[in-house]
Amino acid sequence: MVPCGECTACCTASQFIHVGADERETLAVIPPDVLFPAPGFPPGHVVMGYDDRGHCPMFKDNKCSIYEHRPRTCRTYDCRVFAATDVVPDAPEIAARVRRWRFDHQTPEDLQRHEDAKQRAAYDKDNNPTRRAVRAVVG
Repeated sequence: MVPCGECTACCTASQFIHVGADERETLAVIPPDVLFPAPGFPPGHVVMGYDDRGHCPMFKDNKCSIYEHRPRTCRTYDCRVFAATDVVPDAPEIAARVRRWRFDHQTPEDLQRHEDAKQRAAYDKDNNPTRRAVRAVVG
């Protein structure tokens, strides 16, 4: 589980949220007018846009209005991949959160794995910071 606490940076960072065709409970609670076909995915996959402030349309009163049914993308999002790889995310709100993360290394091997991830990210030339950070962590 990601220790978000009170942080809602990813909910307010002008991000499109992928919703898989199999996420029936989620799709049932999201208004269809904020969903669009997901480019590069099979039919039935959609993305949820954001409002004119860059907020997720399900972000109401400073919280997720569909939290129990939120998309898988939201359930699994972890901004620590950026901190772990020294990759700067596009969204300033998320970048501010990422700058606060610190890691402890229990063993020299843990430290080496962390350094290896940062090096993989540094050599990856993908322009998409999220893809670059995730690939570096997965290794």
